[in-house]
Amino acid sequence: MKSRISAGINQLIEKLQQDQSPNGSWDYPFETGISTDCYMIILLRTLEIHDEILIKQLTDRIISKQEKTGAWKLYYDEGEGNITATAEAYYALLYSGYYRKQDLRLKKARQYILANGGLDNVHLLTKLMLAMTGQLKWPARFPLPIELILLPPTFPINFYSFSVFGRANMAPIMILADRKYCLRSKDSPDLSDLLTRKHDHSDNDSVHFHNTEEWRSLYETIEKGIKCLIGLPSYIHKLATEQTKQYMLARIEPNGTFLGYFSSTFLMIFALLSLGYSKKDPIIIKAVKGLKSMKCEINGQTHIQYTNAAVWNTSLISYAIQEAGLSTKKQMLERANNYLLSQQHYKYGDWIIHNPSSFPGGWGFSDNNTLHPDVDDTTASLRAIARNVQNAPNYRQSWDRGVMWALSMQNDDGGWPAFEKNTNSRLVKMLPIDKAEFLLTDPSSADLTGRTLEFLCSCTNLSKNHEAIKNGMNWLLRNQEKDGSWYGRWGICYIYGTWAAITGLRSAAVGETHHSVRAASVWLLSIQNPDGGWGESCKSDSKQSYIPLKASTLTHTAWAVDALIAVSDKPTKAINAGINYLLNHLHHKDWTTDYPKGQGMAGDFYIHYHSYRFIFSLLALAHYQNKYHTRQ
Repeated sequence: MKSRISAGINQLIEKLQQDQSPNGSWDYPFETGISTDCYMIILLRTLEIHDEILIKQLTDRIISKQEKTGAWKLYYDEGEGNITATAEAYYALLYSGYYRKQDLRLKKARQYILANGGLDNVHLLTKLMLAMTGQLKWPARFPLPIELILLPPTFPINFYSFSVFGRANMAPIMILADRKYCLRSKDSPDLSDLLTRKHDHSDNDSVHFHNTEEWRSLYETIEKGIKCLIGLPSYIHKLATEQTKQYMLARIEPNGTFLGYFSSTFLMIFALLSLGYSKKDPIIIKAVKGLKSMKCEINGQTHIQYTNAAVWNTSLISYAIQEAGLSTKKQMLERANNYLLSQQHYKYGDWIIHNPSSFPGGWGFSDNNTLHPDVDDTTASLRAIARNVQNAPNYRQSWDRGVMWALSMQNDDGGWPAFEKNTNSRLVKMLPIDKAEFLLTDPSSADLTGRTLEFLCSCTNLSKNHEAIKNGMNWLLRNQEKDGSWYGRWGICYIYGTWAAITGLRSAAVGETHHSVRAASVWLLSIQNPDGGWGESCKSDSKQSYIPLKASTLTHTAWAVDALIAVSDKPTKAINAGINYLLNHLHHKDWTTDYPKGQGMAGDFYIHYHSYRFIFSLLALAHYQNKYHTRQ
């Protein structure tokens, strides 16, 4: 086993060395299905930017993902298909001009859409895209009036009640919904035959919201707050529009995108057009260029990424290589860590609203991101540079700022969020917006809390009795599921959360016999597959309970094995079986290789991190070697 592990580690290191970019980073694709590819086609055609090479490349990728049913899926075991993904693909392929309704593939797609509820059954964000491109009517009243942006942070619900990624999408949507803006081009397809809702003629093609008693009460509260604002309604409305516009413009990244995300940039472009900006305005041209810059190639096909994961990949890979103890890779690591130092944030971002006493010092997810750091990337980057802090002054400065920022971001409940402190308002969840709890809130989560706890206990000199550590530990113990697992908000899903929680608790000196750790270990052992591996379905996040994938994946196996290593003083039969699965499948490729391991919005947004199979396999093998090699 010992020699096989060493060989496996060396193979992974060689692969990573080959894939490192000249600037020291790793830019493995951040793959999110076909949605961004579809929206890019729709955007280019609507703006009458006829980049035929790119449009044809994107259509080729989209059509290659179609299932025999005529549908498109978000993940392998989703069922027959996904209505939203299929509608987006159908629209984009028609709009591209390279496919027509009469084509057999599009006929099958249309049949699937109609059989599954038509355009009335797609996700809300897709409905809004259809409204702004003239396929659906805007609702008479949008859940978030644009004047909301003027309400003070002390008001029960206000613009800063939302998470930063919620605001990034809602700001342009509020402008668009207020103006009921739509833009069609001469090539716009007609999707009216995909509407199935039976309403009055004037209403049968509009966006609808669930109108609950709770929501009506909340809307009345917002309206009362708006009426208390000083000034004539017309002045208040104009001021709100201007402030919302300025919110977007002030957060345009150097590459032209709005906070570095595809969706927010797409929406911003339409919002600016609705405000009278020309299609050829430099801001819009640069924004489109920024979206194009997120292009990557996957298996010879062109994909537009939602963002890139360069900082995240680089921090995780640097740390994993160091855990493997390969000092001969010094130059490779120096380049990686110098890159990370260059990506640290020194600007104040929106996080300061709820965390006014802290100074900048975090890291963001991508190199497009200079304005909104997050806790996960910050602790990951700090892990990567930890071994350099004692001997290099430039590392020490970055370290001190980063650690203080991460500590300052702890929520009042003891857990850690991703982007912003204490943005988990119960009122936000009452909004009649699909998946509002995922899109608009940023609560404490087991994955963020567990990994932050692990970092603080393993890499800093903080006492295990430090208040932040005790509060984080208590949050994890309070939020364990009845079956012994933890839910991971940003990954798939219960295996992910359980791995982070166990490694965090063990680093905080919670013993392996503690009832919480023992329950988690028993749960992991109960879901191990006969081949020695682990695998979890994306269905888990929508069902809010563990759903097996019925196949093993490298990444899920690595997470589970790493968690079990953390609680066992010697290798067990289950651990060895998991390690053997990793070693036997390092170069194996099938559908499980491309299966998403991350998620952003349950049921609608899944991420295939192309780096994960290398990073976490390497980490599990390194931890096994470090803990047990003397006992082999």
